[in-house]
Amino acid sequence: MPIPFLQRLQTLTGPAINKIVSTGSGPDTAAAEQLLQRVLAGLPELIAAAVVEVESGQALATYTTARDFNVGKVLDFNAEVVRQQRRAMQALGLPIEEELSEILITLSNQLHLLWLLADGQRFLYTVVDCRDTNLGIARSVIRACELPD
Repeated sequence: MPIPFLQRLQTLTGPAINKIVSTGSGPDTAAAEQLLQRVLAGLPELIAAAVVEVESGQALATYTTARDFNVGKVLDFNAEVVRQQRRAMQALGLPIEEELSEILITLSNQLHLLWLLADGQRFLYTVVDCRDTNLGIARSVIRACELPD
């Protein structure tokens, strides 16, 4: 039986773990939740994930498996990485049909993948452990789960 007071108390100790958390309401948020559910079904060993608006750096929905991995703290930085890469592409004078599709950040034990969604206004941020998942599997799952236009 869910007790509202205890649920609110749990949020004071840090981010909710093993639970998709929405930051708003509406069709975009619902679509973000569904996307995270599909990704989680394909990558059950996922460390963290979020659907983020590129311009604001705000999450529509997040998921994490560890309290010490606070996804919310890094989303604006990752959105800035996407914005800066787009500026770099413009500075290079690349043809307009060249679109940014993903950015990979490889750490010694983790892969951080920023996958631009079809609308170009949002991205899916996923973190997987290299010992559990390889890049090919992560990309395949993400491609299969992407939001429809």
